[in-house]
Amino acid sequence: MFRILITDDEPMIRMGLAKMIKQAGLFDCEIRQAAHGEEALKVVEAFRPHILFTDIRMPTMDGIELCRRLSEQGSTMRIIVVSGYSDFEYARACMDYGVKRYLLKPVGRQELHELLLKLLATEEDKPTVSLVPVRELNDWAMRLEEAVWELRQSDVTELLAAWSGRYPAYSLMPEQTAELFQELLELIVARMNARGNGTMSTSCEINESASSKECFEELVNEIHTLMKTIKEKRSGKRKHPVEEAKAYLEKHLRREVSLDEIAAKLGLNPSYFSQLFKQTTGQTFIQYRIRSKMELAKRMLEQPGNRITDISYEVGYADHPHFTKTFKKITGLTPSEYRSKLGIE
Repeated sequence: MFRILITDDEPMIRMGLAKMIKQAGLFDCEIRQAAHGEEALKVVEAFRPHILFTDIRMPTMDGIELCRRLSEQGSTMRIIVVSGYSDFEYARACMDYGVKRYLLKPVGRQELHELLLKLLATEEDKPTVSLVPVRELNDWAMRLEEAVWELRQSDVTELLAAWSGRYPAYSLMPEQTAELFQELLELIVARMNARGNGTMSTSCEINESASSKECFEELVNEIHTLMKTIKEKRSGKRKHPVEEAKAYLEKHLRREVSLDEIAAKLGLNPSYFSQLFKQTTGQTFIQYRIRSKMELAKRMLEQPGNRITDISYEVGYADHPHFTKTFKKITGLTPSEYRSKLGIE
């Protein structure tokens, strides 16, 4: 059974998060709560949780100090920081204490579900990071991230060469080496996003069966991709990812484009893309997709020669009654009523 501790000074947030974890039904768990860091430390001592969710800003002891204390104690629990977007700069400080995962408030069911699946997988695997000093790994991530962010190619090359000479000293098994490289890469990306831009991601999954040399090559390739992305963003050649997503969706409204499909096209993590899309548009991806389809349907209904059943298929609804119900929900009128309102028989 997994032991989970939720630390937040807002009781409703604690209870809401606990309820969503239970409803996910991914594993048996016991959940306890704490109102601030000082109380959390006492619970940790007696409860020994596997996973900790913590807010940043809390009275008595905040989340940063809590993470620092746990790091000093040599804690190996998985820590997830739950913060508002404006708190990312504060959240960045937690990275020095082993925090690698974040959730943005308000926490959505989809992103929580995906995170719990990841945590479940990592708990079942051999923990690599415990074999490598957390502060040392964070130091490598910090130096590489700064060099990549500032596009210092020569320093990046030098640091990667130094890393290639350092990691063999950890004497890890092949699958542990892959996990270590993945942890390093995710730390680098997390530090970039904590700068406040929140738009960097990695789709790289280093293969556990890969050799050490192959792991290193994948890391190098992904870092070069990150640098290329940063250059594109700064030169203005790349649109905001949500604008790119809208344009892609507009071109493919006649079929059911999934969030995962667009996220893959943009090279973004689906969970992160989902949050970014909602923050930018005020709608979930699915809500936006449905409204866009109905807008296309309205334009087609305005052309007298188009049959309503044909329009239904054209906007991706094989089930005509479902199309009619959805159209009325969005516009307040059935397709026939909409046409009549325009004077089209």
